[in-house]
Amino acid sequence: MPISVVMPALGMAQETGKLISWLKREGEPVTKGEPLLEVETDKAVMEVESPEGGVLAGITAQPGDEVQVGRTIAWILKPGEAVPTNGYGHVVPAVAATNLANAIVAARTAESVVAPRSDSARVKISPKARRLAAEHGIDPAQLRGTGPAGEILAADVLAAAEARPATDLAPAAADQSPLAAKNAVLLPRSSPVARLMAERTTQSWTTIPHFFLARELDTSALLAARHDLSASVQKSYRVKLSLSDLLIGLIARVLARHPRMNASWLDGKVRPNSDINICLAIAVADGVVAPVITYADKGPLGAIALQRHQLTERARASRLQPSDLAGGTFTLSNLGMFDVDAFTAIITPPQVAILAAGRITDRVVAVAGQPAVRPMITLTLSSDHRVIDGARAAEFMRDLAAAVAEPQKWLLQ
Repeated sequence: MPISVVMPALGMAQETGKLISWLKREGEPVTKGEPLLEVETDKAVMEVESPEGGVLAGITAQPGDEVQVGRTIAWILKPGEAVPTNGYGHVVPAVAATNLANAIVAARTAESVVAPRSDSARVKISPKARRLAAEHGIDPAQLRGTGPAGEILAADVLAAAEARPATDLAPAAADQSPLAAKNAVLLPRSSPVARLMAERTTQSWTTIPHFFLARELDTSALLAARHDLSASVQKSYRVKLSLSDLLIGLIARVLARHPRMNASWLDGKVRPNSDINICLAIAVADGVVAPVITYADKGPLGAIALQRHQLTERARASRLQPSDLAGGTFTLSNLGMFDVDAFTAIITPPQVAILAAGRITDRVVAVAGQPAVRPMITLTLSSDHRVIDGARAAEFMRDLAAAVAEPQKWLLQ
């Protein structure tokens, strides 16, 4: 029986989905669970797996198409099956479809017997990575994979593309000015994740009235809390406790006192969120993703650390699922590991605020009227002025500063 491939719903309120790319061509064999296509959500580009094994046939949607959720966009056929003519997709005569499926199976079988496959074909590589390698003109056989059992991931291909010298890239177009043509090169084509990030940040920056508040805080107690709690977290959850984990736990508990900071702006109205789910911005090879730490105000610190560790691993391996990106109510962006002192971040709609954390560094500050060296951090809050006024944002930052000064007291609440 032919199996339909439908446009999936990757969000609770999603009515349509945008097809980014097919990872298999029509007529190619696929296996159950193999990545088949890429679909854009409001937060990321997600890979969708094949529902069954067989031959991909009857494709009716092309990259760039907006497709209604639930609509059939292709079929998976077994030998002898034809694309149904029930109004979904284009009509394919039964004999033609049967011949297509049988011919593909026969051709693949013959190829495996009489034609040794190339080194590139034998390489263990994910479908997305293979597609990116073709786009960038990179031979997968020359790459070293960082995935399970040495599998080449999309991140490995993108890293190789970035490492190539400029002379390997195509020259600038001939209609540029002589000076530009002499010095310019074409950059590799943007990935779907990078394009989505560009679209979302442009939309946010041009439609949301941002304003910013910054606080410089002493992290002596925060560092002491990490030292005191690290051993128990490592023993119970088998993960290393990070400063981001502590900040997420504190932010969540402060948000419980400031529900408007945890709200959403939807359809011109402020919508409260009953749960506190903190997004953590994570840099990946082709952009930034923000998976969600769920119920961050309720669970123990170790549970936050475990979620963060698992989500980071999946993000860097391009294995995030739609559920990993759903339901965020507030975002933390931490660039301290990149030696950034301070920065402002762009809000992720429909959220109404995002907190930017710089690095912790020793600075000379006044303590009881005397100069002293303390480990200081700059936290910068970006807020949506349609929902948050200056006073509310300042009150949130005041309580967050109090939490950073006494982290273990707040984490036990």
